[in-house]
Amino acid sequence: MILDINQIDLLIEKLKKLIDDKNIIVLLRGDLASGKTTLVKNYVKSQGIKHDVTSPTFSIQSYYGDNIYHYDMYNKTLQEFISLGLLEEFEKDGVHFVEWGEEDLESILKQYGFDFIVININKLDNKREYIIEA
Repeated sequence: MILDINQIDLLIEKLKKLIDDKNIIVLLRGDLASGKTTLVKNYVKSQGIKHDVTSPTFSIQSYYGDNIYHYDMYNKTLQEFISLGLLEEFEKDGVHFVEWGEEDLESILKQYGFDFIVININKLDNKREYIIEA
């Protein structure tokens, strides 16, 4: 799905249908400034939540109410993420967005039977290509 930056609402509507009130993890992959945090910000806004959504690069985790969680693994290895107890956080009811959720995390999620979606984001000038693996 290739969208103009201003068309992200189309992606959010598709994502909401895939999530469908499930407890699910959404792994967000893409280069720096590809729009991972923008996607989370627009999802949170679509839920009617007025919250300042920023990338939790240094706090590692943010909670936006209505069971929406946001993690950033950019500065952490998978082992550090696990040792901080963040894998157990995925057991909480809700939608868990993980920026920089790479293949090693995906393998563990499969191993433990978690439901997850992978969204790969590619920058294309003023557009973004979103590849969703659900």
